[in-house]
Amino acid sequence: MNAPRTRVQRRPVHGVLLLDKPLGLSSNDALQKAKWLLRAEKAGHTGTLDPLATGVLPLCFGAATKFSQLQLDAAKTYEAVALLGTTTTTGDAEGDVLERREVDPTQLTPERLAAVQQQFTGPIRQVPPMHSALKKDGKALYEYARAGVTVEREARDVIIHALKVTLAQAEQGLVAIKLVVTCSKGTYIRTLGEDIGAALGCGAHLTFLRRIDTGGIGIERCVTLAELEAMPEEDRLASLEAPESLLAQHVRVTLDSENAARFLSGVRRRGAWPDASAVAVFGEHPPALLGVGHIVGGELVPDRLLSPLEIQQILEGTPLLEASGTLEKL
Repeated sequence: MNAPRTRVQRRPVHGVLLLDKPLGLSSNDALQKAKWLLRAEKAGHTGTLDPLATGVLPLCFGAATKFSQLQLDAAKTYEAVALLGTTTTTGDAEGDVLERREVDPTQLTPERLAAVQQQFTGPIRQVPPMHSALKKDGKALYEYARAGVTVEREARDVIIHALKVTLAQAEQGLVAIKLVVTCSKGTYIRTLGEDIGAALGCGAHLTFLRRIDTGGIGIERCVTLAELEAMPEEDRLASLEAPESLLAQHVRVTLDSENAARFLSGVRRRGAWPDASAVAVFGEHPPALLGVGHIVGGELVPDRLLSPLEIQQILEGTPLLEASGTLEKL
């Protein structure tokens, strides 16, 4: 008979874990593992990263979950490798082969790669892949694909802010290209790789995908799950960044005690501020994040606010709990 599992003792944890997501793990599985390691009460991620992709995945805990949408909307940068000459059902190495074509490396001159790079830079239109989580009539496209059904998908407007295409080494004499892409939300890198392969006249599918930046948060700031698990518990908590780390692109406004209290009650404040669509609002005494808002016509308008309890817990820090006998395996 298996011994009964003890329940994990949850606690209020507020902050952002900048995770380097491993290969093969879904974003939600990564989130649940990190939540368990931190024994956090509330957690959420900032948009999914495919199981076959690695890299930057900010995970939000407690008060920081109120700002997770900001990273969902942020521009992102990826490194990818596309194998030329072979197309697959999924646009990556997991799918069945659809077609194989010969690739002449001598035709892939720097001038031709530069022309394709320019063709796919700026506003472009993409048809979402069948193997995606996008929904049609309440059902994910990948569910239709697994049933062998192809449905019509409308092309979507996305923006490729920057693109670099270069030749890359591949095994067994195969030809590949490396892509470094900075793009708007909603961009499918698998589809971009397929479209570039089509433009080169040979087709392609992705064999490698890594997100190296999201909204100015780079991979160099991230920690892996293995590193987090190996840490003493106090170091795990210390690896969290403050909730305002998600607000680096926001204008900062600091309010005195009286105005901070009114702002936290949802009351607009007037001041000599220029208009701004994204504002991070802090109190002066104590110096603490209050929430986010926007400024129009000299009025600071609250959008998302922290609760007084959340602010108090952030200022006081998260107390450690006794570790023995409190954790259960996922």
